[in-house]
Amino acid sequence: MKNVKKLLAAAMAATMMFSLAACGSGDSAASQSPQESANPGASAGEDTLTTVEKGKLIMSTNATFPPYEFVGDDGSIQGVDVDVAKAIAEKLGLELVIEDMGFDAALQAVQTGKSDIAMAGITVNADREAVMDFSESYATGIQVVIVKEGSDVTLDNLGEKMIGTQMGTTGYLYASDTPENGGYGDDHVVGYDDGIVAVQALMNGQVDCVIIDNEPAKSYVEANAGLTILDGAWVSEEYAIGMAKGNTALQKAINEILAEMKADGTIQAILDQYISAE
Repeated sequence: MKNVKKLLAAAMAATMMFSLAACGSGDSAASQSPQESANPGASAGEDTLTTVEKGKLIMSTNATFPPYEFVGDDGSIQGVDVDVAKAIAEKLGLELVIEDMGFDAALQAVQTGKSDIAMAGITVNADREAVMDFSESYATGIQVVIVKEGSDVTLDNLGEKMIGTQMGTTGYLYASDTPENGGYGDDHVVGYDDGIVAVQALMNGQVDCVIIDNEPAKSYVEANAGLTILDGAWVSEEYAIGMAKGNTALQKAINEILAEMKADGTIQAILDQYISAE
């Protein structure tokens, strides 16, 4: 494989605090709306857990990322992230409220005090850490390349092709970066509103391939005859939960709950429910 993958790995190490997985960043500092205490009985001086709306945990997401978040047959939002968030809300004694929106909007929602947490296959990087806080990782994501069957696209010649991605994701950010930084240049990358539109562009011949996380990729390939996934990972990353900058009480509480859920097997059980071991 050409040096571009080595450069990409170096760029990732320089920009990511945790080696983490897939989604967009904002550069501007965000102001928070006043939040209500979820623990009004806390002692003076104690770090009080707060939420946007008392008694509720509002989660912003982009429900086009199966199996982590997707719209089920009954119209409800389902998936790994939803089940993890439900378990967190239950342990916090809060009602989970899910709000579906664009990916960038989901990240902005926590920055502007419109949601408490963002879960949408989010990777931690330096730009996001400047405007948001994050939990510890709760799942691993592998980004892969979808192509048409019989395509001459390989992991080594991506820089010569037109690449489709979801706007705002790390796939978009890494691929559109300069060759000097391990990317392919923004003239080789097209960002779409979501993965579904990117895959449709591939089917229509508007791009040569699509870079996206492995689990959504498998769903898209299964639903669209004539597509396949190239062997090998393009990038491996970890997913984390985003929240408002400075809400350390919520961050601490979520990290403690995630640690419990990892230790007792709850997170693995959720992953196994949606993701085949094959």
